[in-house]
Formats: sequence, structure tokens, C-alpha cells
Amino acid sequence: MFKNILIPTDGSELSQRAVKVGIELARLHQARITGIHVIPDYHLLIAYEGAFDPVTEERIEEEAKVRAESYLAFVRGSAGNAGVSCDTVCETSDHPYDAILKAAETRRCDLIVMTSHGRKGLAAVLLGSETRKVLTHARIPVLIVR
Repeated sequence: MFKNILIPTDGSELSQRAVKVGIELARLHQARITGIHVIPDYHLLIAYEGAFDPVTEERIEEEAKVRAESYLAFVRGSAGNAGVSCDTVCETSDHPYDAILKAAETRRCDLIVMTSHGRKGLAAVLLGSETRKVLTHARIPVLIVR
């Protein structure tokens, strides 16, 4: 039924649980997975804050890339242990949900498996929900792991 499952990760425990569920689903369907991590566009954030320091910006970007690689290494390792074919991608965007949806389209994914952090009330309004945005705009099925 599924051939390529996209699994966004932010490295959190909840996200790791979604990775495991997505991999098990892929194994059952003899599908492949694509793991994705989206790094926020710090250049825009730093410019918005009004304090542009190229050295600080470079350090922040490098630290984000190191974290992203560790998150995606977890996806690759988990997939390898389960015998599931895996590809990973790291994107930079100020709209993570949009990068997730574009990756799903360009890589011809037929399912997105992701987690929700379960923020409610004011926190959800202020912080937004990338999961909610993916659900709202996705043209393919989305499985939310709690």
C-alpha cells in the first residue's frame, strides 16, 4: 500500500517514537522511508532581532547542522536495524511545515508519519503547530503518533 513514508524529526523523544512507528509501518508494507529535519532559518531570526553578527550566525548554523545530522543518524540507524531502506534530507526553512510538504512531493512520498507535541491553549497559539499546518495543507495521508 505505501511505498515511501516521510518521517519528519526534531530529535525529541516523541519524534523518535514516531520514527519507530514509521519504520515499523514501512517494514510491514515493504516500503522505504525518507527522514527529514528542517533547520530554522537563523539568518532571518538574527536579522529580525537587529543584532547581526556573522561569527555568531555561523556558529549557530554549524551547531544546528551537527544536531540535524545526529537526528538523521538516529533515523538511518533505526531503519538499518529494521532492514528498511532509508534516505534522509536536511532542509533550512523559516516554515518547517512547508519544507516537509515540499519534500513529500518531490520525493513522491505517499504518507507522512510525525508526532505532535500536544501543546494546548496559549502555548499552541503562540508557538503554532507545525503538525497542524502539515495536516491542514497535506495532499497525502498524515499519521500522527502520540
